Amino acid sequence: MACVEARAAPAPPPAPQSLLGDLQPLKQELSRYTYLVGAIPGLSKSDQPMAQQLLASAEAELGLYSEAVRDFPLRTLLPAGLTLPNAADWHGVDAADAIVALARDRRLVMVNEAHHDAHTRALTLALLPRLRAMGFTHFAAEALDERDAGLMQRGYPVRRSGSEYLREPLYGDIVREAIRLGYIIVPYDTDGTPQAREDGQAKNLYERVFAGNPHAKLFVHAGYAHIDKQRGRLGPVEPMAMQLAKLSGVEALSIDQTDIREENPRSEELAYHAFLHALKKFETILQPMQPRFGSGPGDVPQRPASDAYAHLIAEFHPAHAIVLLRNADQVPWSARPGVYDLNVILPPANTVSSDYSQGPIVLNIDHRRTAILPPANGGHRPDWLPLGDQRIALPIDSGFCAGNYPCMVEADYAAESADAVAADRYVFLQKAKNSLYLRPGRYRLRTVNVGGHTLDERDIRIAQP
Repeated sequence: MACVEARAAPAPPPAPQSLLGDLQPLKQELSRYTYLVGAIPGLSKSDQPMAQQLLASAEAELGLYSEAVRDFPLRTLLPAGLTLPNAADWHGVDAADAIVALARDRRLVMVNEAHHDAHTRALTLALLPRLRAMGFTHFAAEALDERDAGLMQRGYPVRRSGSEYLREPLYGDIVREAIRLGYIIVPYDTDGTPQAREDGQAKNLYERVFAGNPHAKLFVHAGYAHIDKQRGRLGPVEPMAMQLAKLSGVEALSIDQTDIREENPRSEELAYHAFLHALKKFETILQPMQPRFGSGPGDVPQRPASDAYAHLIAEFHPAHAIVLLRNADQVPWSARPGVYDLNVILPPANTVSSDYSQGPIVLNIDHRRTAILPPANGGHRPDWLPLGDQRIALPIDSGFCAGNYPCMVEADYAAESADAVAADRYVFLQKAKNSLYLRPGRYRLRTVNVGGHTLDERDIRIAQP
């Protein structure tokens, strides 16, 4: 998978059914990324969306957060007749403050995420200490694997602790923080048909938390529509939160971050359309996914959620995650009342424009030339990465990559094992400078090539500001 100069015959692309099987043994994050970059152009148009979603998750694991959102613009449609809030009748408040107030008399709080968009994980990290102080006892995360019996004693996640989502640095810190605060950690995910999976998740949460424990209070971090309390976004499938309420009699405070979010900024669309012409001269190309839309059965499309997001940003100008409350009665706004209780509106993640005037970056992967978009937003990493000044920017550059790309720089907590989830990482696709974002403390800083070989390693300390 390494960058090579040899001119060998290109290997055939993987069959779609073998894609997941081929990814499974690739435990190193950069290897997963290069495999997908090389495989996707050879897949049919119908098979590319699944692979592109996997690529976006791999980009997020590697700290390429803006690229993940750009390369998988997962778009939704909102229900017909939806009236969007305006600043005359509604006001924005800090999301964590609002949720804590609403959770005061609750035993179950659920927050969802878009798996490829790590911005949707920051709220859970902020809520963990505040809900714990209110008496919440258990924390459940969809990405965790029950086979990691040593997780709580160890105090941090490793590669075998769960799915690939858990390898993203912010998700790793969510689990670390939950353990540090004294939550009982609850893995709960299952396999099967869509309905069997929802049923199994609900059954596990009921049996592992609420059954026989009238004092348990549970905080759940899940993906997408698992938090829904009615049918709709999953079609005829009854979601996990709905099933859990039937089993336990406990209704969730369900908080959505995925229905109305920054999907793919309009500036990105304009930039890459001008870029596509330059890609045509290459034998193998990796193009950004074209916009796609979806809505739950019964929904009559009214407008793309991206239009709703643009309206709310222009109307309320959030500088951080907010919830909208109606002035008349302080009721939180939900785009789907009854399905979930409120929407969280995140601010735009990146304020720097993309510049693709340099043309494509060409990577040699498995003897194939693959042309990809340059880094999004001019390489500037998202504005949310400091987490409200909790993390400090550490300048890094591609010097130790020795001209071989892609090349990864990552920071690992010094007190943890080599297979622990990293504190932060970034992948250089070309000669450049950038930053990692780290809390004060001690770390191992490593530069790793596409073959998994360490090119440089050193101990560093991030001082208190």
